[in-house]
Amino acid sequence: MNDRGRLHERLAAPALALGSGVLVALALPPWGFWPLAFIGIALFEISLGAAPARRTRWRRGWLFGAGWMFLGMGWMVQLTLPGYLVAGAIFASLHGAAAMVAPTGRWRLVGRPAIHTLVEALRFSFPFGGVPLASLGISQAGGPFIEVAKIGGVILVTWFVFQVGVLLGSGAGDTWAALRRAADDGDRVARAEAGVRSDERVSRWAIPIVATVAFLAVTSMEGNDTGEVLRVAAVQGGGEQGTRAIDTPSEIVTGRLIEATQTIDDDTPLDGPLDLVVWPENGIDVDDIAFSDSAIAQEVAAEAARLDVPLSVGLTEDVVDEDGTSGYTNAQVVVTPDGDIVSRYDKVRRVPFGEYVPLRGLLERITSAIDQIPRDAIAGTEPAVLDLPTGERLAVVISWEVFFGGRAREGVELGGEAILNPTNGASYTGTIVQTQQVASSRLRAVETGRWVVQVSPTGFTAFISPEGEVVQRTAQREQAVLYQEIELRTGNTWYSAMGDRPIIVIMVLLAGASIALARRDQRLGDVVVETASTDEPGASEADDIDDDVVRPRSPA
Repeated sequence: MNDRGRLHERLAAPALALGSGVLVALALPPWGFWPLAFIGIALFEISLGAAPARRTRWRRGWLFGAGWMFLGMGWMVQLTLPGYLVAGAIFASLHGAAAMVAPTGRWRLVGRPAIHTLVEALRFSFPFGGVPLASLGISQAGGPFIEVAKIGGVILVTWFVFQVGVLLGSGAGDTWAALRRAADDGDRVARAEAGVRSDERVSRWAIPIVATVAFLAVTSMEGNDTGEVLRVAAVQGGGEQGTRAIDTPSEIVTGRLIEATQTIDDDTPLDGPLDLVVWPENGIDVDDIAFSDSAIAQEVAAEAARLDVPLSVGLTEDVVDEDGTSGYTNAQVVVTPDGDIVSRYDKVRRVPFGEYVPLRGLLERITSAIDQIPRDAIAGTEPAVLDLPTGERLAVVISWEVFFGGRAREGVELGGEAILNPTNGASYTGTIVQTQQVASSRLRAVETGRWVVQVSPTGFTAFISPEGEVVQRTAQREQAVLYQEIELRTGNTWYSAMGDRPIIVIMVLLAGASIALARRDQRLGDVVVETASTDEPGASEADDIDDDVVRPRSPA
């Protein structure tokens, strides 16, 4: 390879890999230009090429993941700079490993999307029960392909974006490679063209599969209207962002919510009386006493009685677990006009290093930073539903739980006719967390075919239709009450009926089949693909050739 080619391998291709990840991040909210996800993955495919060496795949996969994660998770800097750096590096490494494991040659067109999708699926369950930050699926919340979520949830959306992007990148990359090689050595043109023809044979059946998924997304079942409606008021107390619970007296937060609730009267913009008033997560904090025995419970009951409507409020209570350890619960309860608490849900999926500290005993010996989280939240064990005194059942996901499709799906499976998402984003400045949460709520709405009511103390509070449309949304920091009549729905989408497991199984089968077929091609020598060169100048020829690369068999 000439000096020009080596410079390309050393600088241009790695820069392209990093830039492709940045484009994927810019497809996420708050930037939210959804086509950039496809463009970014197409450029990532071009940066890899058909058959780079293993260590080249690792490096470019890591750079792709780094560009994506470090920008998409930028909000973490406000909480912990070391944690941000570690998390970004780990998640980038997962995509480095995926790029390294995925097959080369023509079957990369199937293997790369499947294996990178599996890496994203892993982030929904590992580590610490799942940390799906800046996930690819939410990049499509504002685009037409959110409909794919009705079939297979956010994991199928992730595969769809990867698969389309890789196919686009392959077509563009092979054309560019043929032109570049022609400039270097005319004898290589025939081999480059052979690689293009080989890719086209895989694309001929991969493209119809993508088209079929898109068609099914548009025509698949969406659940059913019951003919009943719920007239809801969502209360946002307002206030500054970038504040923490340990620094902000809870009475201030509760007082703002009371003030906003007191603006509600019989003269609402709704066509009929209210059925429910919803407060956000952590709107009430009671110490050393049960909520039902507290003075604030009496104030909430008084507002419920004044309006003659139940209030669903978010609260934290001190508890002692079975081992005698002091902690707290994060709950959403329903208070009737009579002052009774008729339903309660305690948050199950807690935020690691936010609501609890994994490996606390070990970390306490290493750093004092965890003193900011002096005690852990106790995970709930009850089903993810709230029952109203008038008989309606609502699925409920508290804050962080909205990033996990399975949490909303559980409530819908148990009869939830709409979804509540009380949340608290007051700890974060900017809009990265808040907008990504709204995007997650949009995915949950489409996945389940249900309305979603998201309520926050400082923004964003929003009503989201079953089609994923944000019908109303507050501004940040404002004190406001949003009113909306939402349709109650029953029945299932394909996703709410099946969940994530079938899609994960299909991805595993695709990944395994692509690797096996690539190895078969290597044994038979049916495909000829030139290897990319090593990144280091002066490396030996052996370093420059990947043992995955398919070469013709020697004549017998």
